[in-house]
Amino acid sequence: MRSGRLQPWLTALPLAYGDLDEADARELQALKRQVQEDSGLRCDGYKEKCLRRRIAVRMRARGVHRYADYAALLRADPAEYERLLAAIVINVSKFFRNAEVWKVLGERVVPALLELNAQPLRIWSAGTAGGEEAYSVAIMLLEALGGAESRDPRLSQIQVLGTDIDEESLEVARRGEYTDLALSETPPELRARWFTGEKPWRLRPEPRRLVEFRALDLMRDPFPQGQHLILCRNVIIYFERAVQEELFLRFRDALAPGGYLVLGKVETIFGPAAASFRQIASRERIYQLA
Repeated sequence: MRSGRLQPWLTALPLAYGDLDEADARELQALKRQVQEDSGLRCDGYKEKCLRRRIAVRMRARGVHRYADYAALLRADPAEYERLLAAIVINVSKFFRNAEVWKVLGERVVPALLELNAQPLRIWSAGTAGGEEAYSVAIMLLEALGGAESRDPRLSQIQVLGTDIDEESLEVARRGEYTDLALSETPPELRARWFTGEKPWRLRPEPRRLVEFRALDLMRDPFPQGQHLILCRNVIIYFERAVQEELFLRFRDALAPGGYLVLGKVETIFGPAAASFRQIASRERIYQLA
């Protein structure tokens, strides 16, 4: 059926690995067209290996073994689309994930943003998952402005936007309740100051008031404009190269003059947009619009 010999632990998901034969390839393309037509998700924008793995997880969960059978299942059970989209879209995050990135943001980027006295100061967490990243930015800004009891007038001008394609993840974000795992990279002193209770930990109202969440598809929807800081970490890597180049251009255009863009540790700006940015911290993938 497919060329190449699979390792034993991969045989449970045969369509996820190796080369597809012509029949399977045709069925996959038909499935991708159906998903895009019915749900709006641009499957062709995702790297095919990544997409195949995630589709295969849902196929195994539903007990089907061919793409055509899974396409028929989707038509018969439209609720499966939500489960498939949740499997395709990455929705795992933590507060203050990758401490070195937050150290640079706290020491260099946040002070520069606050000096702008921008009205409003716009910050966008793109692919925010359950809101951990957006809330982490809000906490960092509150810390810089004096904490929960601060009366700094700049607080009223801060607008943090968290967007994601997955509505279920956004509902988690709006609830503001998190597990131990979500806080596993949070410094103990910040956890003590900004969260109450445990299992689930509940975020205090001060950072929640700074953040708005809404659904946004990076490949289809207009980007919010005039952003002073955009964080899009470990999202772009899952897209094909041409889509990545397009997204970099759109992020560039969404930034205010001198705005900052933060990518994931294995992501880097390339293509036409690269000339518009200078590196602020190369290892941490922090860029500033030149």
